[in-house]
Amino acid sequence: MIVERIRAAFQQAGQKNTRPRRLIAECLAERAASGMDFSIDDLWQALRQHDPHLGRATLYRSIEILVQEGFLDRIDFADGTHRYHVCVGRDHRHLTCIQCHCFIEVHVDLPLEQFTSIGTQANFTIEGLSFTLFGRCANCRLQENGYA
Repeated sequence: MIVERIRAAFQQAGQKNTRPRRLIAECLAERAASGMDFSIDDLWQALRQHDPHLGRATLYRSIEILVQEGFLDRIDFADGTHRYHVCVGRDHRHLTCIQCHCFIEVHVDLPLEQFTSIGTQANFTIEGLSFTLFGRCANCRLQENGYA
């Protein structure tokens, strides 16, 4: 099912149903089933095993489309790096560990009207939202305190 939704997102964005995009959709479906997060380089290396000629530009464009369509989350870390995760739902945010880079999805109900109001006050049109909280996970705190 997720493969079909990803293909539909590509089609809606005006992208043809090419072999590389089919491979991307299938590979992302595997990652969704396992719950794995990934970097673009991780995904590119996996895809090249199936198609050594797959271009990075195709992959980058495809990832951006899927982030914009809400099928992928870009998980930003405090050090400026990021990874991706296939979304199951749209109503979640991330807690990310600044030490080990793990992340936890949390469901937070923040009314869009609050952000719209902030934009209105600043004469700014809100077109997207990224909300990530940074801190240290329980395992890293235990290691820091010498308990691991």
